[in-house]
Amino acid sequence: MSRTVDKVVSADGTAIAFEKQGTGPAVVLVGGALMTRGASAELAALLAERFTVITYDRRGRGDSGDAPAYEVRREIEDIDALIEGPGGGSAMLFGMSSGAVLALEATARGSAVPRLALYEPPFITDGSRSPLPADYVAHLTELTGRQAYGDAVAYFMTAAVGVPGEVVAGMRQAPFWADMEAVAHTLSYDGRIMGDTMSGRPLPVERWASVTVPVLVGSGDLGDPHMLTGARELAATGDNFTLRVFPGEEHNIAAQTLAPALADFFGGEQAR
Repeated sequence: MSRTVDKVVSADGTAIAFEKQGTGPAVVLVGGALMTRGASAELAALLAERFTVITYDRRGRGDSGDAPAYEVRREIEDIDALIEGPGGGSAMLFGMSSGAVLALEATARGSAVPRLALYEPPFITDGSRSPLPADYVAHLTELTGRQAYGDAVAYFMTAAVGVPGEVVAGMRQAPFWADMEAVAHTLSYDGRIMGDTMSGRPLPVERWASVTVPVLVGSGDLGDPHMLTGARELAATGDNFTLRVFPGEEHNIAAQTLAPALADFFGGEQAR
């Protein structure tokens, strides 16, 4: 199966690295916090049997460039560059975790997206777990500003993901920790994308009122309860939103489970 590694140049001049494989309608996979394009390799390979699948390193990660100052709209421009370039002018999006919120935001702001699929945007809309601290993004920025990348990852894991501190202490000794430290400076980017949607308050659904394309909102039923609650709340936004609950799945859903559902959704009659 054909597969290429290349770069597109975003509106602000930042080079964004991507891989493309398969043939058919274009699908861009948008990763969540700490994810580089390789994290979606298995899902991409499965979808490439029916679609042209584009995986990419979000800005500041992997082989992509970055800019001195971060703005959410720059990440949307990155998606637009991928849609216009390798996507051929229109592409469906799949967003994972905080990448789901980025994909949702891009669609709301007018990116050429005929269909949108999301899996477990990490909203906190009730009291089932503690909300993020009010200074969450500021603290991440302070930690990475003094190059305390390991501490930044640990703070994300405890404050945002909810991993117990003693578990995180053990994780810091694992080989994969260095890979997370390498992209730790982008954790505040995801925090800014999430905005106040992890505050324990109801979703600001008016923020995405302009999304009129078909949207699939997925969640597992074995993970943190707030994930499913948030997915249900988002899916209630409008008649174009559909909730899909995956039995026995958590936040790290199996690619073999997710791919058929995405293929069915992206292959619908309105897809192009």
